[in-house]
Amino acid sequence: MSFGAGGGRPQNGLAAPLVLVVVSLFVLMAFETGQAIRDRNALTDVLRAQQPSIEQAAKVRQQLQNLAGKTAELAAAGDAGAKTVIDQMKAQGVTLTVPKR
Repeated sequence: MSFGAGGGRPQNGLAAPLVLVVVSLFVLMAFETGQAIRDRNALTDVLRAQQPSIEQAAKVRQQLQNLAGKTAELAAAGDAGAKTVIDQMKAQGVTLTVPKR
C-alpha cells in the first residue's frame, strides 16, 4: 500500500474507476433519455397520421348504426326483406335492435 504525499492517507486507486463508472452512467442515462424523446416523437407522429382514419371509422360506424337501426325498424314494421337481413345478421352473430326514440 502506498501513501500519498498529503497527510498520510492511503491511495488505493479508486478515484479513476469511480469517475469512469459515474461518467458511463451519465452517458447511458443521456442516451436513454434521447431514445425516449425520439420514441415519444415517433408515437406522436403515428397518432397524428392515424387521426383521419380514426375519424373516418367513427363516421362509418355511425352510418352503419343508423342503417342497422332503420333496417331493424323496417323488420319490426313487417318488411320481409328487412326480416331476411335481420335473420342473416343474427345467424352471423350480429344483433340489431330498434333504436329508442
